[in-house]
Amino acid sequence: MKQSPFLLYSDGKGNIFEDTSLYVCGRSGWDAMPVENEEWIELPSGGQLYELPNRRGIGTDVISGEMRLCEKGWAVAAFIPPAFTGTYLAAYETLPDAETLPLFCYTAAGWYNDQFYVTAIRIEKDIRQESEGFDEGKIESGVKELLSTYKHNRLVQHLANNCCLTYHCPAARNYFMGRWECPVPSSPACNANCIGCISFQPQEETIVSTQDRLMFKPTAEEIIEYTVPHLETAPFPIVSFGQGCEGEPLLMWQTIKQALLEIRKHTKKGSLNINTNGSNPGAVKVLCEAGLNSIRVSTNSAREKIYTPYYRPNNYEFNDIVESLKVVNDFGGWTSINYFVFPGMTDSVEEYEALRKLIKSTGLKMIQWRNFNIDPDWYLGKIGVTDTGECIGIRQMMDLLKDEFQDLKYGYFNPSIERIKGDFEMDYAGA
Repeated sequence: MKQSPFLLYSDGKGNIFEDTSLYVCGRSGWDAMPVENEEWIELPSGGQLYELPNRRGIGTDVISGEMRLCEKGWAVAAFIPPAFTGTYLAAYETLPDAETLPLFCYTAAGWYNDQFYVTAIRIEKDIRQESEGFDEGKIESGVKELLSTYKHNRLVQHLANNCCLTYHCPAARNYFMGRWECPVPSSPACNANCIGCISFQPQEETIVSTQDRLMFKPTAEEIIEYTVPHLETAPFPIVSFGQGCEGEPLLMWQTIKQALLEIRKHTKKGSLNINTNGSNPGAVKVLCEAGLNSIRVSTNSAREKIYTPYYRPNNYEFNDIVESLKVVNDFGGWTSINYFVFPGMTDSVEEYEALRKLIKSTGLKMIQWRNFNIDPDWYLGKIGVTDTGECIGIRQMMDLLKDEFQDLKYGYFNPSIERIKGDFEMDYAGA
């Protein structure tokens, strides 16, 4: 790219225009700044553009180079699809009457040479959630067939009617296409009160959850009934306890233990994974003894002082998530963190040092560099951060960690056992 993209603005009626008097800026923490040309890539397939009501985009004047607001319309940001990690947020000034933004990611976006551009990097070669890979006909027939096969299984009904058909969850859609990762919602309750929870928000809050939470406790029999056939027949199969439509699966560890033991009596195939907040290392140990061989622990930070005001944990603390990673590592299992990337926070020098310490102390195998779906102003205000400190850039942080920890893997999804044991760079093409 020979120049920075032009700033985008919306007219409030669903139309987006470029302002050729301004180059678009990016945001890191609280600060707007020019973005280097190499940070921009074409908006990936499956990406979307958002109007940000009552927010003015920030750009640099193409003639003077001075930073100023675009007064022609509302600011624009991009949603970038899974497998891509944003490196800068959209830069804008929020007006006093602006409502809190919904729980989506807000990546910097611009226009250049008849193309939309975003500040992002492809962090994952796996194609499992690419939009063009979903076959609506296969999904519909899969839903019909599996609902008929498991008529009395509440989990299959939940995955079909709630996750797949209502919210178009990619994991559920893949399950009904008979491939890859099989989601297992396990718990209606949670022991954290995450500010950005996507399945439960208090009525008095200024945002709403993006989906409805699981409302029942599944039985081990319900879990076993549909996961064993998936492990036996799906390519690169994974069973994952813990999904976005539920609470914390470790609160149901006894049920999951029963399910794991029984699953392994029927099949040795595939990975048995849990997506969790890692709040109960003792329960994690029991699950590893029962057959769990993969864990992904979610966190917004490797620093307790940033983690705690976001997660607001009940009856556990940050060190418990560190211990849970250590437990799985001691059992020889696969350990990942679901790392919520917030440019200007994630890439701060202080965070970088804390993450290095976490990797060393736990033997961490993988970082899933996930886009943080949250209103940036609202998030920083909620956790009380007014100064994010010196930052090194998301790309540079990734490079520095790779240089130091050469066996550390990057990605966006839980890898199958085939990837873990063999070619980690495989892209599942033709699977």
